[in-house]
Amino acid sequence: MAEQGVVGRVQKSVTSLLRGTGGIVEGAADVAKDATVTTLQGAGNVASAASGTAGEIVTGALNAVHDVGTGLVRTVKGVVVGVLEGVGEVATVSVGIVSDTVRTAIKGTGAIGADVTKTASGIAEGVITATKETGIGLADGAVALGRSMITGVKDVGGDVLGTASATVSGAIAGAGEIGGDTLETIKNTARGLVQGAGEVGADIVAVTTGAITGAIGGAKDIGVSVEDAASAAATGAFEAAGDIGESAVNAVRDVASSGVEGVKAVIQGDQS
Repeated sequence: MAEQGVVGRVQKSVTSLLRGTGGIVEGAADVAKDATVTTLQGAGNVASAASGTAGEIVTGALNAVHDVGTGLVRTVKGVVVGVLEGVGEVATVSVGIVSDTVRTAIKGTGAIGADVTKTASGIAEGVITATKETGIGLADGAVALGRSMITGVKDVGGDVLGTASATVSGAIAGAGEIGGDTLETIKNTARGLVQGAGEVGADIVAVTTGAITGAIGGAKDIGVSVEDAASAAATGAFEAAGDIGESAVNAVRDVASSGVEGVKAVIQGDQS
């Protein structure tokens, strides 16, 4: 079957990559991009075919990681970049395609028994990095990333606090790689995380705490003010909470005012 062929070809290519000496992120991106373009060029409806194609490619790549036993985060980052850039060569990369790719990567990670929280940073870095070449705006990509990360991790029963933290820290790394606005990326990723939490009934306190934790950790890595980073995350979470309800708003306020890792966040636009 063609579907098995895609999975098998990607698995073989990524296995060779992981056992070699070349760059894993770049190599996985090339494999995923080539497979995406080749598969979608013959599709009648690219938008509907993209999700299934992403699933096949992610499955093949993660099967290779499972067999070889190394390279999980770097492989996932490269595959996410490659899939999104490949779709961009054939069609328009929409928010829906970003979301489908993220959730597919999370599901595939869970299927091989790997740590979803660990993988989240690679997925996030890949999505944000890919915005530079795919035409989707950085803000839209960050919101879609956060939202689909939480809905995806709920699907597999993962840790929402740890996933939120890894998502924001990965998004910061991705923004740095492409010269994007770090604080806006933090804010929009946190906004998406809380949006997703509201949709699937995840713990708003845990997600907000995770977002601020990731913002602080990521800021330290690149020399950005931890107070500014924490405040950006809290502001994004607060904006999303306003669309969910009063209890969500109060939850975000409580986290911000109590502080995370000794850092108190200032919510921009909060008139309380």
